[in-house]
Amino acid sequence: MNSSDDEYSDENDAEEWFSGPIEIPVTDELDLHTFRPQEVKPLLSDYFEACLEKGIFSVRIIHGKGKGILKKRVQSILGSHPLVKTYSDAPPEAGGWGATRVWLKKEGD
Repeated sequence: MNSSDDEYSDENDAEEWFSGPIEIPVTDELDLHTFRPQEVKPLLSDYFEACLEKGIFSVRIIHGKGKGILKKRVQSILGSHPLVKTYSDAPPEAGGWGATRVWLKKEGD
């Protein structure tokens, strides 16, 4: 195998590695640092549905502090989301204004 074969093999491995969907473990915490801004809205909807399926009704969304742009986007989405009962800034011990606590609607809410 020559060096060009190595490079080709590495490229194929990378394509295989990144070609499928990434599975996110569903817990009561979602860290948005690894997602692009345009992915946030559909991600939150899918994540909330998965949480409800698992019986998780309170979720901490970690958006970071920064300039507050992502926080505003997240909270704007939450304000009109049909699965969201209410939300607030996380308490200081849970990230303060770098995270948002979300309570999801249970059946009948």
